[in-house]
Order: sequence, then C-alpha cells, then structure tokens
Amino acid sequence: MRGRSGRRSRSRDRRRSRSRDRGYGGGGGGRRNTAGANLRKPRWDLSRLEPFKKDFYVPHPKVSNRSVYEIEDWRRSKEISLKGKSIPEPVLSFDEAGFPDYVMSEIRKMGFKTPTPIQSQGWPIALSGRDMVGIASTGSGKTLSYILPAIVHINNQPRLQRGDGPVALVLAPTRELAQQIQQVAT
Repeated sequence: MRGRSGRRSRSRDRRRSRSRDRGYGGGGGGRRNTAGANLRKPRWDLSRLEPFKKDFYVPHPKVSNRSVYEIEDWRRSKEISLKGKSIPEPVLSFDEAGFPDYVMSEIRKMGFKTPTPIQSQGWPIALSGRDMVGIASTGSGKTLSYILPAIVHINNQPRLQRGDGPVALVLAPTRELAQQIQQVAT
C-alpha cells in the first residue's frame, strides 16, 4: 500500500523482512535451540540403585579412651569451636585416624609428624560421612582435611560406569587455588 508520497508503509516492510528471516537468525520468531530444553527429570528405580557407603570412621581405642575433660582441654587450647550433635572426638595422631595403608604410606613419605587441629577434628567428621564447614587460616592444612577423606570415599565406592557423575567434587573460587588444591591432592 502506498501513502500520499508514493512510498510503501514502513510497518508492512518490517513484516515482510521478519517473515523472510524466520528460522534463519535475525530475530525472526520461530523456535530457539536452548541447551537442555529436551532434558527430563530422571525416574530413579530406588530398588536398583547401589548403596553409597559414606561412613568409614572407626574410632581408634586411644580416641575412645580419652576423657571428656582431656578432649575439651585440647579443643580449647586449639581454639576449636563446634556446633552440631554427636560430633566425633578428634584424632591426635595419624595412626588414630584409621586411614588405609596406601594413605598412610604417602603421609609418611611427606614427612608429616602430627595432624593440624583442623585435620584432627575434621577427619573423624568427614570420614563419618557427615557434612562439615571448617574455617581455618592459610597454611593450616585445610586441603588435606577434606582431600584425604575424599580419597578414602572415592576408593571405597563401586567403579563408575560410563555416564556416571563424580563421586567427589572440589570447588575453588580461583584458578590459582584450584591448582594449589590439585598439587596437594597429587
């Protein structure tokens, strides 16, 4: 349709250009390919899922025989504060942690003498399969406090099948920290 000046209506021109672009980019309506648009929630057959073992901690006799006063005194001297129910007592030596031989041989190779406070308290919690938030200063041994229990957990699960997800996942806020964690884990 032409107006008084002999030109076509602008709205009609826009409609025509949209119809030509449809499906080929350029903002033309149509269906968009969105990543994951066809994903469906899995229907788990709980009777076929293999059990996932989480509790690997067996208190060493030395740990079990410590008095409540001795444990509280140690925690106070290390400035450890805890919140939660039935928190396991700390381990004061590597032997008390109950790590398998393949972990203990690496600890001995590295020349570590005793666990740091966060390791002493964190290992029994993590090896028990419980959730934990540990806050400690740089250089306090935080990485080994969760990596060693993670290694034990990983090695005690059934072998992964193609398409299975990770058994353990470590998240780090920076690339540099991720590289440090990888170095400690290796």
